[in-house]
Amino acid sequence: MVLGVGNPGQQYAGTRHNVGFAVIDELRSSLAARPHSTRHQARVWLAGDVLLAKPQTFVNLSGRAARQLCAAFQVAPADLLVLADDVNLKLGQLRLRREGSAGGHKGLRSIAQELGTQEIPRLRVGVGRPDNLQDDLVDHVLSRFPPDQEQLARETIRRAAACVEVYLRDGVEAAMNQFNS
Repeated sequence: MVLGVGNPGQQYAGTRHNVGFAVIDELRSSLAARPHSTRHQARVWLAGDVLLAKPQTFVNLSGRAARQLCAAFQVAPADLLVLADDVNLKLGQLRLRREGSAGGHKGLRSIAQELGTQEIPRLRVGVGRPDNLQDDLVDHVLSRFPPDQEQLARETIRRAAACVEVYLRDGVEAAMNQFNS
């Protein structure tokens, strides 16, 4: 199962915090995924034997949906790939890991708490920090990319989706070697 972290609702579409959702949308298209369900506090699509999920719980409570989905579809945490934004990576950077800490991301922290482990594969998608370090990070992640960053943001989302496809086809090592920057 591939789970994109983000906030539900049109007002959050295109924000930095929703790059996980944007990668799921890209995968839905490239993998020709079909709608599967809107249960377990998430929207779910099926692409072959791969589930694609968007929790509808808001970022900070993503773990609730992750726990319900893993239980309902019998997915072990090690078989879940989480997609999340990362302000500590520059826009355009990707970092795939087999496991790790939440690194300050409340959605990842929620997922680790609800699943009882940090041994969850995750792909962090760089969204960068605000230019002015005094700016609030919450405002930053809830804002849209400015026009001069939109093209790089779209390319980053496409690369993240390609990384997920390599991960699904060839495994974590191959994807890490090809896409980690």
